[in-house]
Amino acid sequence: MPSTAHARAVLAAALVLTAAALLPRPAAAETDYPSQPITIVVPQPAGGAADQFARPFGQALGKALGQSVIILNRPGANGNIAAANVAHITPADGYTIFYGSVSTLAVNPHLYKDAGFDPVKDFLPLTLTNQTPNVLLVGAQTPYRSVADVIAAARAKPGALAFGSAGNGNTMHLVGLQFQSKAGIQLMHIPYKGGPAALNDVLAGQIPMMFHNLSAVIPFHKSGKIRVLAVADTKRSPLLPDVPTMAEVGLPGVESVAWSGMLVRAGTPAPIVEKLNTAMRKILDDPAFRQPLEAQGFEILSSTPDAFAARLKKDHQSMGEVIRAGNVHID
Repeated sequence: MPSTAHARAVLAAALVLTAAALLPRPAAAETDYPSQPITIVVPQPAGGAADQFARPFGQALGKALGQSVIILNRPGANGNIAAANVAHITPADGYTIFYGSVSTLAVNPHLYKDAGFDPVKDFLPLTLTNQTPNVLLVGAQTPYRSVADVIAAARAKPGALAFGSAGNGNTMHLVGLQFQSKAGIQLMHIPYKGGPAALNDVLAGQIPMMFHNLSAVIPFHKSGKIRVLAVADTKRSPLLPDVPTMAEVGLPGVESVAWSGMLVRAGTPAPIVEKLNTAMRKILDDPAFRQPLEAQGFEILSSTPDAFAARLKKDHQSMGEVIRAGNVHID
């Protein structure tokens, strides 16, 4: 049996080690960051508009940080599955970055009884990265050549003129509700499982029109397969300078700009957040990175974490008002 003195000494040593472990000290994980590959979680399927931006951004970030950056597509439940996973399961260590959007972060929490995450409490914004306005487009086979034509047709047969969207509660759906309200018309909403499926039906003549992200439809407009009638933004797009804004055709307030940005889980150490923000903003401000994406319809953004947080809170509130006014919900 060990002596009482020995037992006391062992206990004292254990207490010292425990106390030392609890003392605050510089974390190697922070000072050495990044020491392993980083994952950017994209809550949409591969090959879509989100990938169109995320993949070149991930390549540039990997070069800037000297580590591999993996793009992980994790679709499902309008982005809720990916967001909840990053918010509650992955460590808050900066090695998992969430590529969030206005739909996932500002819209979904109002659509679902339980989205599985709180966009304000569960995430730390890093920087806004890009945005693109939604536009009203019609198939080339339709007779509609202006917003006035669409409104006249809708008034002639209330509820008969259909418009597609990427799904219930998507920004493409919500701007359609704004459009109906401001124009004083009633349309038939047809939700699809994603924007590409709805756009395919417009191209095929199955439905006459939809609202969609400008960056996804530029090639089809230029080839004459669709006609873009108006931009739901406060300004015209430099890529389509002849296409008016909704305000210019008499519908002020019909605005829908789909933004995206990079976030990490709440609790991520401040030095890591700062390092990521600095690296990302340098990429986003680089003309060599910006120009190819701008040619595809993206407006490249760059912001402080605080500016991104302020926009998220603002749009979270405004989207809630639109959803409640339209009585939109997903069970």
